[in-house]
Amino acid sequence: MSHTPHELAEEFPELAEQMAALRQSDSHFTKLSDEYHALNRALHRAETDVEPTSDDNMVGMRKQRMALKDEIYAYVKAQTASA
Repeated sequence: MSHTPHELAEEFPELAEQMAALRQSDSHFTKLSDEYHALNRALHRAETDVEPTSDDNMVGMRKQRMALKDEIYAYVKAQTASA
């Protein structure tokens, strides 16, 4: 199986431990994380032509991934600041 780029632990290595802990204890974070991973894998399949899609759809998926990544980063930072 090929490596899927843009995994959250690679994108935010300094937050990997906090994200792992949140996945165990925070259902909202788990939902965000699962949504990001599903979208990221779908985008990777599209980019590698395993499941081809239109360029417009890929651009939209990339924008959605970036928005989710921003939301996840802000959420993790807020949770760790309040802990």
